[in-house]
Parts: sequence; structure tokens; C-alpha cells
Amino acid sequence: MSSSDLPPQSSEQTRWFTNEVHPHESALRSYVRNQFPKISDVDDVVQDSFLKIWRAHAKKPIHSAKAFLFRIARHSAIDLIRRSKNSPIKDVGDFEQLHVVEDGSSVADVVSVAEKKGMVIKAIDALPARCREVFIMRKLKNMPQAEVALALGVSQRTVETQLSRGMKRCEIFLRKQGAETFFDNESL
Repeated sequence: MSSSDLPPQSSEQTRWFTNEVHPHESALRSYVRNQFPKISDVDDVVQDSFLKIWRAHAKKPIHSAKAFLFRIARHSAIDLIRRSKNSPIKDVGDFEQLHVVEDGSSVADVVSVAEKKGMVIKAIDALPARCREVFIMRKLKNMPQAEVALALGVSQRTVETQLSRGMKRCEIFLRKQGAETFFDNESL
């Protein structure tokens, strides 16, 4: 319970809670645990019950604190069970016990690769037209050198030269952007 959740307290309210309600805490925990075994967090029900009885007593006197406290706990537990049945979210309990397989890159890695790919696209766009055509056909479409030469009506030596120039220009462009190692260990 946070202090903002509570009505203003008086010494009488505190005395009543300390003497009439709090002594039943362990019995209340046992009751909730035994009567509602599906509830994984008994502490939530107990704290909710304490808060509700505190608020109720602030409005009007309660004659049998124990009976009222257990009735509140019963209703809270039933409400909690109803909500959990209607909720599509399942309680997983102890996260350490879950066997989760990380089958992908971290978010930082994904973002980094996306940024690098964006830079490569800009580098390719900055190439002269013929150089860009050769680069795209050879590196992005994986076309054999002979097919590229035939499609563009140039010699295989021209394809080789244009590809080499394109690679160098892209590498220079990327180094200026701070992505020096892109061509070393990653493919396009």
C-alpha cells in the first residue's frame, strides 16, 4: 500500500488496524493459499484486502474485523481468478525457469545492419550509370560476368573494370560514413 492510496490516517485508525486486523495476516495468507490454490501471488490478495478494509473502516466502523477481512479476501481472490480466466495473458511465474531461445540478432545489431544497408544503397546510387548497372547485376543479382557483358553489350573486361571501380567508390563512400568494415565480413 502506498501512502497516496490511503485515506488520511488517525491514531485511532492505526490502533484499530494494528490491534484488530494485522494479527490475522498469517491466518489470512493460509486461508487464501488453501482455498484458492490457483492464485500465484497470495501477497497481492492480502495487501488488497488490507487496503479495502482500511478504506471501509475509514468510512464507518467495522464490528468484526476478522470476518470482514476474510470476506474481502475471498471476493478479491474470486475477482482475481475471474480476471485471469478472461485474460489472454498467461502468468508465467518464475522467469528464470523459462527456456527461451534467442533465435535472432539483438535490436542493436538489426538497426546497425539496416543503417549499413541504407548507406550501401546511397553509395550505389552515387555511382555513374554504367558502373551502377554492372554493380547491381553482379553483386545484387549475382549474374555471371559473361551474362552481364552480353546484357549490356560490353566486353567481360569492361564488366570486370566497372565492378572494380564500383566496389572502390562504394568503399570510399562508406568509409566517409564510418562503415569501414562493411565489405570485409558481410555480404550485400
